[in-house]
Amino acid sequence: MNARTLLRLTVTNPASAIYLGLVGASVVFTGVVVLTSSDPGFVGVWPFFFTAPTSLLAMGIIGAVGGLDAPMWLLATGIAASALLQSLALGATLEALRGRRRIGRVA
Repeated sequence: MNARTLLRLTVTNPASAIYLGLVGASVVFTGVVVLTSSDPGFVGVWPFFFTAPTSLLAMGIIGAVGGLDAPMWLLATGIAASALLQSLALGATLEALRGRRRIGRVA
């Protein structure tokens, strides 16, 4: 699998693009609320929810390595890596389903 295939599966197919847009919108919304509100509440959990279950695994690993004082950039990197990994899985699933549909049409 080359870089072009990985990019196509991760970013450029419709399902992955919508998913990454949803994750990006939740991150932007969280940032706006945190910067403009004196009490943001639990708004910061939405990026974790949208990238679960891989983000929960990533945060467990980051917590084990960095402890409770893990830097924010490390947490953000975990969210970004989780979103990209799940986007790749979503793109690969979509490609596999499209391949089965094409095979069914030919036969």
